[in-house]
Amino acid sequence: MMYKTIQHTTLVIVAFAMVTSCTTDPNSPGVEYMPDMYRSPAIEAYVDYGEDPYYVTEEVAVSQRNQQSARKPVAGSIAFQGDDKAFGLPYPYSNTPEGYEMAGKENRSPLPTTLENIEAGALTFGLMCSHCHGETGKGDGAISKNGHILGIPDFSAKLKDLPEGKMYHTLMYGKGLMGSHASQISPKGLWQIIQYIKVMQNGGEMPSFNEDGAEAMTENQNNN
Repeated sequence: MMYKTIQHTTLVIVAFAMVTSCTTDPNSPGVEYMPDMYRSPAIEAYVDYGEDPYYVTEEVAVSQRNQQSARKPVAGSIAFQGDDKAFGLPYPYSNTPEGYEMAGKENRSPLPTTLENIEAGALTFGLMCSHCHGETGKGDGAISKNGHILGIPDFSAKLKDLPEGKMYHTLMYGKGLMGSHASQISPKGLWQIIQYIKVMQNGGEMPSFNEDGAEAMTENQNNN
């Protein structure tokens, strides 16, 4: 009796396996046991797959899937920047001649002058700016030498006294033939470039630093 039961059970299992393995699609493996365990479902970006249709009905779930889940942030929202939150604030100056002049008077770097920041600025300058401005800011980069853009000013001559606020404004919006760099370089990276430009404005002479790498205060700075 026990033998017949085992025999019948085996036949049922074999018959079930044969039936479920039959398919007209050559690319289909047939019935799969828990396919999500080894084949992850394809999820489309920016699609809200909604709640489980079992609980909210298929109609509600479909309407949720048809709504884009990634939306623009509310006007005035400020991105979380962690320790660099000072660099996540909206830029308050307009892209106008008046905004340019105001930025030159009011906008100051939130970044302390350190050897590390100057070196980071020099690296970014070499990658993003030297093709026009030259390695030392003389306006003699490859594009200038090739004759594509002429008259690029020298940071140690014509732009020697350009305020840092005007430099940042130019990097943000662009000016003349120079385009905006705001989409390629972070706000912190822009201020680091400006720290390196200040070195070039000073004829390439680096400021003095304390043992901790911070800029040493001069007597005039201490009095102010």
